[in-house]
This record gives sequence, structure tokens and C-alpha cells, in this order.
Amino acid sequence: MRRFEDLFDLRGRVAVVAGGGGAIGSALAEGLAAYGASVAVADWNEEAAARVAQCIAEATGARTLGLRVDANDPDSVAALVAHTEAQLGAVSVLANAVGTHIEQPAQDVTPEAWDKVVDLNLRAAFFLSQGAARAMIASQTPGSVLHITSVRSGLGIPRGYAAYVASKGGLALLIKQLATEWAPYQIRVNGIAPTFTRTPLVADYLNDPQFYGDLVRRIPLGRVCETADLVGTAVYLASNASSFVTGQNIF
Repeated sequence: MRRFEDLFDLRGRVAVVAGGGGAIGSALAEGLAAYGASVAVADWNEEAAARVAQCIAEATGARTLGLRVDANDPDSVAALVAHTEAQLGAVSVLANAVGTHIEQPAQDVTPEAWDKVVDLNLRAAFFLSQGAARAMIASQTPGSVLHITSVRSGLGIPRGYAAYVASKGGLALLIKQLATEWAPYQIRVNGIAPTFTRTPLVADYLNDPQFYGDLVRRIPLGRVCETADLVGTAVYLASNASSFVTGQNIF
């Protein structure tokens, strides 16, 4: 039975958490550190990243970094990975919580809004994955890449979500493609697809009693997702417990 004791042990792993200054990313970073990983918290807001990294280090004793990254710039991503490897060791986990949403009726979507949503939700996801995978391949380190997607990666919604669902649907298929291409290098790629999660990004929606009531009535467990609900799945996907799981988008 002892061979199962270390399935979720992340000691010796180095994780990069992109979007780590935000509500979901900071929860993922804290959870990975709690199970033993060294964590580089990366965000466009360097102060937020540094603050989260310091809090995690104080709470868990983990080795952490707080770094700035422009997730849409491959050079910035490469610099992030290189800095992390120089300070913490070979990267073996990428957790991507970068994303945004702009609500506009489909007939009114502007090119600017479309580009911002698709760039942050899909383009950035690819370049973050690419940067992490290049490092894993170069160091011959088996790895896990995980993305926060959405239930809207496979479902429409009667609101102005055209750019959002397109980006998350594209990400769900990109996960399958990257998992297929990188399997020979023992790099697994998966997604976590929550429903509405209680973060500042959707606070206005969840504070609307009509919207909230309609929402939870169609969620079987009768509540929205909390950031902590995502951590167990992230630890699972980052660890040996999911060593034969790849290309999945877990709702």
C-alpha cells in the first residue's frame, strides 16, 4: 500500500502559476505549494505577484518567486521560465489562470473587445504552454500543463459571450492537440472547466439576486464554484496521481 502514499506529493517539483496574482491563480499557487512544490507566481501586475509569493512563503515555507510576465509575448514568457529555472530549478508544472471576459451582444462585439478576450484566453494560453514545454523538453523533465478553461468551452449561454466561448472552446481543443503532440516527451496537458467562480471578475453577476438565483438552480450542487474548489483538481493534475491522464477538460 505504501506505493500510493506519495501520489499527490509535489516535493521537488517547480511550478509556474501564470495569472498568479488573481483570485484563482493565487489559490492554485497556494495549493501547489502546500503539497510541496516550489512556485513562481507570475502576473502582469508584478506587485500582486510578489505579494502572493511572499504570503505563500510565509504560510507554507515553500520557495517562491513573484515575477512579471506578459503572457502574450513569447519573449516575456521565455524570460519568466528562464528566471524560474535559474532560481528554483527545472520547471515541471505550468498552471495557467490568465483570462478575461467582456460582455457584449454578438451583434455588437467590437474588434477591440474580441481581440482582447481571445488574446488573453487563447493566444496567451498557447505561448505559456509553448514556453513551458520548450523548457521541459530541453531539460528532459516530464511535466504537467494545466489551464483554467470554463464550462462555456462546450456550452452556449444566452448572454453576450461570443468572444469568451470561442476562446474557451478553442482552448479545450488546443489542450487535446498539445497533449497529443507532447505525449512523446511525457508532458501532459489538461484543463479545469469551472462554472461561475466567485472572483472579482464576476462579482457584479453574483451580486445580482435574479442572476444568482437562476444560476444556482441549474447547478446540481446548488452553489457557485469557490476558488478553493479548483485546488484539489489542480494538485491532482500536477501530481503523479494523474500520470495517465492527458488531453482532458474536467468540468
